[in-house]
Amino acid sequence: MDNMVFLFPGQGSQKIGMGKDFYDHSEVAKEMFFKANKRLGFEFESLLFEENECLEQTEYTQPAILLVSLIAYRLFNDACKKSPKSFLGHSLGEFSALSASGALDFLDALELVHKRGLLMKKACSSINAGMMALVGIDDEKVEEITEAQRALSKKVWPANYNSEGQIVVAGDKNDLVSLEEVFKEQGAKRAVLLPMSVASHCPLLESAQEELGKYMQQWIGDVFCAPVVSNVSANEYCSKKEAIELLSQQLVRPVKYKQSILHVSQTTECFIEFGGTVLKGLNKRICDKPTHSIVDMQSLEQVLSQI
Repeated sequence: MDNMVFLFPGQGSQKIGMGKDFYDHSEVAKEMFFKANKRLGFEFESLLFEENECLEQTEYTQPAILLVSLIAYRLFNDACKKSPKSFLGHSLGEFSALSASGALDFLDALELVHKRGLLMKKACSSINAGMMALVGIDDEKVEEITEAQRALSKKVWPANYNSEGQIVVAGDKNDLVSLEEVFKEQGAKRAVLLPMSVASHCPLLESAQEELGKYMQQWIGDVFCAPVVSNVSANEYCSKKEAIELLSQQLVRPVKYKQSILHVSQTTECFIEFGGTVLKGLNKRICDKPTHSIVDMQSLEQVLSQI
């Protein structure tokens, strides 16, 4: 297959034990863990392989997911030199995609998303921030409800357009809880408050934009082996200027994952997800193109044999 899109998951895909099989069976993976530990000053083996509370904290979650995703991609790329039509990540995963494209060094990417997590946490430190997943309600209805509620001074915004009938809203946690019945009355089968202390992809993160932009200016390069699909526009980009502008906007604007998949699936034979299976699940509800996931050595071999 030649027309492939490579996918990278975001927050919510983390779990204790992820990456362990790579670590146990690959010297390349061990080396990447070692370099990551040295760069960030904490031990990813403990973070990922032992029960702890840190993995759910965004400043640790983000580099942990990126590390495992890029190990999966490195092992695949070492074994198979096929290039994708484009790279696409969900939220945090867009930084993994940018690194896989060659525009962002692996270790710089780790530190950048660690900084991103700290900036997001700081922006929400004085806010009762939260996120809520809605299932079974139309996007347009959610947009109508949140717009009307903002006119009443409530802080609620659409944050992630994940798939047909699945959308995440972000904002003030109390405001989100107060709207649970409203969402259900308008068609939502479920309204679930997510275990998050930040409100991603909404204006509550505006204070993080300038500082994140400085780090991106320092670390992002201008050479892409293939375009990256923007969460903000659902279109491809392949320049440093666009990357910095769009990833800065991504902090405060919704992730158009569903729209991105619909856009690229028109010219794609298959998707490969590196380091998780969440996007594979979402894709089944968006398009009819197959999605393969690489999460361990066995699934790596399976994918290599299928493409």
